Order: sequence, then C-alpha cells, then structure tokens
Amino acid sequence: MLKDIADKIKTQINKTVLHQETVTELALTALFAGGHVLIEGVPGLAKTLWVRTLAKVIDADFKRVQFTSDLMPSDILGAKVYSLKTGEFELRKGPLFTQLFLADEINRTPPKTQSALLQVMEERAITIDGETHTLAEPFFVMATQNPIEYEGTYPLPEALTDRFMMKLLITYPGIAAEKQMLQLYHEGFENIKLDTGMGKVVIADL
Repeated sequence: MLKDIADKIKTQINKTVLHQETVTELALTALFAGGHVLIEGVPGLAKTLWVRTLAKVIDADFKRVQFTSDLMPSDILGAKVYSLKTGEFELRKGPLFTQLFLADEINRTPPKTQSALLQVMEERAITIDGETHTLAEPFFVMATQNPIEYEGTYPLPEALTDRFMMKLLITYPGIAAEKQMLQLYHEGFENIKLDTGMGKVVIADL
C-alpha cells in the first residue's frame, strides 16, 4: 500500500518538476523513513517548487525561509511576546511550526541560528522559554546549499549534518527538460492538474 501511495505522489511531483526523478524518489524515501534531506545545487533547479508541490499533493503545511547572515534563532523558532490586551506573554510561532520546512541556503546563516534546528529535527519539538511544543506529523526539513559560492557562508557543524538522513546532489536536467519547462511556463503552471490529499493518512501514521 505504501509503495502505491509513493508511486502516486511521485507521478504528481513529476508533472511540475521535470527530469529529477532520482531526487524525488530519494527525498520521498527520507520522508517516509522520518528523516530529513540536504540538497546541494545551484539556484534555479526547482527545489522550492518540489517542496511546494509535495505539500500540495499530500495536503500538508509548507513554509520556506531564506537563511541569511542576520537571521536569528527566534526568527525561525518564534518567541513569547507581551500582549497589552491580555497583560500576558503570548507565543508568536515562527515558520518552523509547520510540516514541510525549506531552509534555503542553510549555510548562509551563523552557527547560532543553525543550531536552532538541532532539537526540532531530532525530536519534532520546539522549546521556547522552558515550554516544549510538539509539532504535527509529518515533519520534514529540506535544506539547500550552493556548492559554488562559499564567500559569506558557514560550514554546517557535524551535529547538524548528522540530523540529515541524506545529502543529494541536484544538477541541471538538460536541454530537453528546459524546453519542456519553457512550454509549461508558456501554458501556465496553474493549469497543471494535481491530485491532492493522497498519502496524508499513511504518512501521519508512520
């Protein structure tokens, strides 16, 4: 049954992300196994489109954050903010309170912010001011890094790289795929019909 669901999900993703079947298969393997994926590739290879399409197909929440040198841990985790209306501190959730999270160019943020991912990737939970919040399943992190530009980047610590089940290398798909992409762009990506909601129950029960 799981294989049938996975095949259907791959079919839907391959409608929008062309000629990246190997990446799709390996990334889905990590998702079903409860792991996370680090993708290394230059910009413009549909990494964001891949995760957004997956979220739509399995009906899951999706958030994307562009990691930069000035990003703080609270920018992705959230923080407690004082409310003048209630007179109490209220939790303002960060983008990590989601199911599918894309950390774009993760090596462009300092180690302090990178370390904010350690607990959530291992325990599927976030602790803020001593209070632990469990995230909804599935929780899947896909992080990307550019293999060419190293200026202004920070190497990922071993503890963080250990949190990723796989590291995938994504390359240009070729001229034939580029022609297909241009055709899809001309016709409009919104015209692509995707079957949504599949796999939601199966994935949540893993």
